[in-house]
Order: sequence, then structure tokens, then C-alpha cells
Amino acid sequence: MLYFPKEIYNQIITHAKEAYPNEGCGALIGEEHSEFRGDKEPEIAKNVLMVFRMKNINKDRAKDRYEIDPKELLRVEKEAFANGLQVIGFYHSHPDHPDMPSAFDRERAWPFYSYVIISVKRRKEISVKSWTFEDEKEPFKEEEVKIVN
Repeated sequence: MLYFPKEIYNQIITHAKEAYPNEGCGALIGEEHSEFRGDKEPEIAKNVLMVFRMKNINKDRAKDRYEIDPKELLRVEKEAFANGLQVIGFYHSHPDHPDMPSAFDRERAWPFYSYVIISVKRRKEISVKSWTFEDEKEPFKEEEVKIVN
């Protein structure tokens, strides 16, 4: 489960619309905790507490791929850590494409992180989904997103 405060959720939607027709991207900063639901095994829940807009440095294919500058990511990780938080995932937009991970997205993804994909068509949000996986051999699985006030 990925929890987003409404204000922060709106920030990533705005960024995705502004980046159109290119892919916009950024880091999700927050914390993880165990969440118990009845008799089931505890699940990892992630609370997004802030986001960092990041520059898409993929100049050749910015309309259908994103790439984050490793130096910028390191700076964001250090800032999160200094505030007792961590990078829990990333977001990016899919201009004029569905909110499903592409083969390129899967090749670049790391286990346990959340990958939020915002489908944007003509600067309008169509849909938003989050994806994650735990083992490099398994496919992405959809992660529930909950907007909280």
C-alpha cells in the first residue's frame, strides 16, 4: 500500500501535465512500516511525505523514456536521510500511453521500490497506478494507492 497526502499527490499530477509531451520524473520520499490486516502476514506500507521533481536527462527519447541524473539522485537521498526519511520510490509520466510499466521501465527498476506511473493525454491526467516487485525475476505487480487528507 502506498499512502499519498492529497497535496503531494497533486504535485506529481501537476508535474506530469507540465512535462507533457515529455516524460516528467521524480523521487518519492517517505517512510515504511508494517501494516497488519486481519490474519494475513503483515504488509509493507509506504507513506509518501515529500516528492522531489527531477530533471529527465534523456534528451534523445524524452517523450517515451526518462533518466535521472545519478548525482541528483544521490543529493536527494542524502537530503532524505538527513531528515530521517528515505527514497521509497519514483514517479514518472507516460505521455499519451497507459499507466503500465514499459519493458524499459522494468529493465531499469529496482526491487522493493514503488514506481508510480501517471498516464497523461493532452496535458490531462488519465490515470495513475503504482507498481512494485520483490525479486528481479518476477514481473511488476500493481500496488494499491490510497490518497489521504
